[in-house]
Amino acid sequence: MHVLVRIFLKESEEIEGKPLYRVIVEELRKKGVRGATVLKAILGYGTTGKMYYEGIEALSYDLPVVVEFVEEEEKALGVIENLKELLSSGLITMESAEVWG
Repeated sequence: MHVLVRIFLKESEEIEGKPLYRVIVEELRKKGVRGATVLKAILGYGTTGKMYYEGIEALSYDLPVVVEFVEEEEKALGVIENLKELLSSGLITMESAEVWG
C-alpha cells in the first residue's frame, strides 16, 4: 500500500542557514524516496490564526510551505521517524494513495 505524506512548514524555518524544506527534500533523496515536491502557498494561516498572504509584503515573509511525497507505507513511516528530529514545529499528515504507472 502506498501513502501520500505531507509536511507543513513555515517558509522561514531553517537549519544551519538552509531552508528546512530543502533539508527535508535532501533527506528524502538520501533515504531513497523516488520523488518529492515542495509547494509554496499564496495564502494561509496556522494554529495561531495569523493570516499570511503573498500580496501584502508585510505578511508574506513566512508563507506556508508543504513538502509532499508518495511512498510505500512501511518506508514512509521509517522516513517520517527520521524527519521528526528535524522538525521543531510543523505538521505531518499521511493518507492512503492509489498509484498508477
